[in-house]
Amino acid sequence: MIAQDSINQLIELSNQYNSERWFEGDPIIFPKHFARLMQGKHGISGLGRRAGCGSEDWTVGFVPSLKDVEIAGVIAAHLAWGRRDMIIRDCKRAFDEMDWQPYRYVMAGKYRNDGASLHRTIKWSEFAMICSNLKEFYSSSETLETLDADRIRVEIFSQKSNPKAANKKIHMFRRWMVRNDGIVDLGLWKNTSPSELVIPLDVHVHRSATNLGITERKSADFTTAQEITDFLKTIFPEDPCKGDFALFAYAATKLKEKQK
Repeated sequence: MIAQDSINQLIELSNQYNSERWFEGDPIIFPKHFARLMQGKHGISGLGRRAGCGSEDWTVGFVPSLKDVEIAGVIAAHLAWGRRDMIIRDCKRAFDEMDWQPYRYVMAGKYRNDGASLHRTIKWSEFAMICSNLKEFYSSSETLETLDADRIRVEIFSQKSNPKAANKKIHMFRRWMVRNDGIVDLGLWKNTSPSELVIPLDVHVHRSATNLGITERKSADFTTAQEITDFLKTIFPEDPCKGDFALFAYAATKLKEKQK
């Protein structure tokens, strides 16, 4: 059983790291940019500008829809792999290609589709496939909220159904869209409760959960993600993914201690 002082530490870290200042260089800034514009606010500084075009803002006069936010979330989550600075750089490349109007670009049906790298091993051809799948989906549906994680995996990312997969990127995207604390996440999906979310499980979160005694499972699969989520529900019953911030912070803290 996890010690009470560890539980107290999780609560403290969750409150501390559920803050915009820790996510200024996180891929969530891209769907958040469009969400803010949709809500009549200023977009995030430095975004919405086409590379090489000086200070001209290509989002002037453009009011995004929920679909723009969802598409931005899908693309940003899919590229969320590796160093943050490279993720941000390559997300900007993707949105430059879209002229910072994701839904219009997707529905136009003309995508960059070649074998060059967009981000690490992700090629532009993969980007084009995702856009094509989104076009097909939005031709008959209004929001990705109607899809569970496995259906997003199959229908949007063209991967085989795998109920055992952790689907870290998809659950992160769902966290962005559902959690509504007015701080980090967007809270635009109103028909899904934060209590239904599953923790986005990556190697860092898994290591933190193991070190804290939350799980003993070695596989970073859906069963492990659900086990960690179920534990976090004992601390945050209505919002287990608030614990995502704590596990992220715990891993970062331990890494700093090792580097001293």
